[in-house]
Amino acid sequence: MFSYISESWAELKKVRWPSRKELTSYTIVVLFTIVVVTVYFWVLDIGISSLVEAII
Repeated sequence: MFSYISESWAELKKVRWPSRKELTSYTIVVLFTIVVVTVYFWVLDIGISSLVEAII
């Protein structure tokens, strides 16, 4: 158990953690992508709903 914890800690020390600026920019990109995908599926849902309603 102690070996596992020490090896995990050693691996965590090798990780290159992003800076605050990088983390902020990555977060903005992710949030923008979520908004774009949400709007896309919302418009697609409205279009399909209108098409089905017109058929019925």
